[in-house]
Amino acid sequence: MSPTYRLGVIGFAHMHVNTLIDHFAELPNVEWVACADMVPAVPSISEEPSTRKANLKRARKQTGIPKVYEDYWEMLEKEAFDIIIFCPENARHGEVAEAIAAAGVHMLTEKPMAASLSEALRMVRAANAAGVELMINWPTTWSPAIRKMKDLLDQGVIGDVWEVKWRNGASMGPLAYGQQITGPEKGAEWWHQAAPGGGALLDYCCYGACLARWFIGEPAVATWGIKANMTSHYGDADDNAIITVRFPKALAILEGTWTTWNVGVPTGPIVYGTQGTLVASARMVEDKHVPVVELYTSRSHGLIEPDQVLEGAPLPEGRETLAKEFIHHLETGEPLHSTLEMNFNLEAMAILDAGIRSAASGKMELVNDVAWCIG
Repeated sequence: MSPTYRLGVIGFAHMHVNTLIDHFAELPNVEWVACADMVPAVPSISEEPSTRKANLKRARKQTGIPKVYEDYWEMLEKEAFDIIIFCPENARHGEVAEAIAAAGVHMLTEKPMAASLSEALRMVRAANAAGVELMINWPTTWSPAIRKMKDLLDQGVIGDVWEVKWRNGASMGPLAYGQQITGPEKGAEWWHQAAPGGGALLDYCCYGACLARWFIGEPAVATWGIKANMTSHYGDADDNAIITVRFPKALAILEGTWTTWNVGVPTGPIVYGTQGTLVASARMVEDKHVPVVELYTSRSHGLIEPDQVLEGAPLPEGRETLAKEFIHHLETGEPLHSTLEMNFNLEAMAILDAGIRSAASGKMELVNDVAWCIG
């Protein structure tokens, strides 16, 4: 029988903390111990869904986490944990991971790994020094269509990959999912503040960095990045960004947007190979959107029907959620899915970091080689 895991939460800035909590709450061998939020640089003024106040309230009322600490350091000192979920502002991932590791606790966080490569390196070094596990969750990891794309690429179905396209953000920002929240209220949330790691580049281009590195199968070489605040002037963070990435034998185009009403065209990921093209899509089956992969192997410059429409790859039994995957790893020692593993995420973070530097310098920037750190 699996042991009971004592869980805690630090940081409620990222609304994906709710998903992480929910997946662990589904398990019968989880005991919630305590949680603590961070003190934001700018106080939140809204309690609408997805704001940090709402996320914390949800953890207390819906999940039933029994204790709430004002100071996460005090929580780590007074309570015993096996696993801690942490979702503070992107720029604070490093300091929190170091504190959790120092307490000897396994940990997981939500994408992106951090706000910079230096912060990501702090996380990995802390985990390695303490001998604890660190997982970085990506919602795309659990997409059957994206998993199927990787299977097809590994089989060589479209030949050698020479380009990956990713565009994400068919919304008006992370705080625009149905709730009534004003511009000033958005501006008080870290998402729209540059200093704590807000902005569309980190929020959405990160997915493309992860997938491009995974699909292409080798580290990137250089990037050219651009970002801008087009319509979200209540904050100083970017609401649109583009990173072009050079790999040794391939290219990637990564787009993130918080200002798109309707995408209009397939957004990807789209993978171009020497013998075909793959497009992640969805088809209506019995009034439900089912994730599929469209395979194009016929030559054409116009719109055509795919040669094949393939269903997504099933998730492994007992490893079909982020919580089950993490506990499976802890109990068996089997590797995490590669996109969740901290050393892989250093390479994805190196792409983002170079894109951020390029957007600031206006020049092409080299992607740092992190192999020396991975060992």
